[in-house]
Amino acid sequence: MKNFIYPFEAIVGQQQMKLSLILNVINPTLSGVLIRGEKGTGKSTVVRSLAHILPEIKVVDGCPFMCDPDDPGGLCPFCLERFQKEGVLPYKTRPIQVVELPVSATEDRVVGTLDIEAALKTGEKKFEPGLLAQAHRGFLYVDEVNLLDDHVVDVLLDAAAMGINTVQREGISFSHASRFVLVGTMNPEEGELRPQLLDRFGLCVNVHGLKELDNRVLVMKRRAEFEEDPENFYKKWAEKDKKLSDKIIKARSKLKDIKVNEEILYNIAKICIEANVDGHRADIIMLKAAKTLAAFRGKNEVNMEDVNEITPMVLSHRMRRQPFEEVLEGM
Repeated sequence: MKNFIYPFEAIVGQQQMKLSLILNVINPTLSGVLIRGEKGTGKSTVVRSLAHILPEIKVVDGCPFMCDPDDPGGLCPFCLERFQKEGVLPYKTRPIQVVELPVSATEDRVVGTLDIEAALKTGEKKFEPGLLAQAHRGFLYVDEVNLLDDHVVDVLLDAAAMGINTVQREGISFSHASRFVLVGTMNPEEGELRPQLLDRFGLCVNVHGLKELDNRVLVMKRRAEFEEDPENFYKKWAEKDKKLSDKIIKARSKLKDIKVNEEILYNIAKICIEANVDGHRADIIMLKAAKTLAAFRGKNEVNMEDVNEITPMVLSHRMRRQPFEEVLEGM
């Protein structure tokens, strides 16, 4: 039985949430997005629906680590050995993956496992890939990310910072590239994130239930239509999802040519100073996000309209809270 995913373009409203995900598809160096909101606001539905708009990439045929055949320097040990022997790597194209990390996942399930007994007997490293291998060059989605165990959070922080996943057991180690876009969803009522993980998300959006009467009715109608006949509902929206996917592909190719003048850079720096954020990560992400938005809008140059549109997504989770604000929130 085929499992149909709700179409991305069929989702009503929530424009900022959808835009934050689209920007990360266009530019994976934006470091992902955290989506915060109450239950039932479509957070998980939107993330899973990304599958309909993600472009295709080339991967080495048979490689469990999603290696890029055009990047010899980033090959896993198996593909590197194969390339050195054969001089060429067969490949296939496949859509970018959205890999879901369950909140109950163990560390071994995330990073993978080494067969110590096989290594000691044969001298060969036998590695069973984990979720980080599957998510390489794709999206790693964590629902209820604020409820993850601390040791799994540490693993994600290390992999996100280094772009490499290393597994060590009994003096034996195995490493592979692990560059992924981290997407987390959470309900703030169930607890907040550790500051180290919070800062790793390039963008953050806060979502709420729709307040417009017509939109709420439209949500009910489309959901009922999807549940009654998911195949035809999918076909109905396939063309719109395809158009968005094509627009994303075009923006990805245009991104490197987007120009930014000196005045924009000074304005970005001024915004971050006035927001009293720590470090320089906000400035860098704001610049990248503004360029990405300009590419998505079909522009050749960033203007302040682009900067102003992405500023809330970049700063909402980075602004320092004053003591009186924390007291008020606790009342």
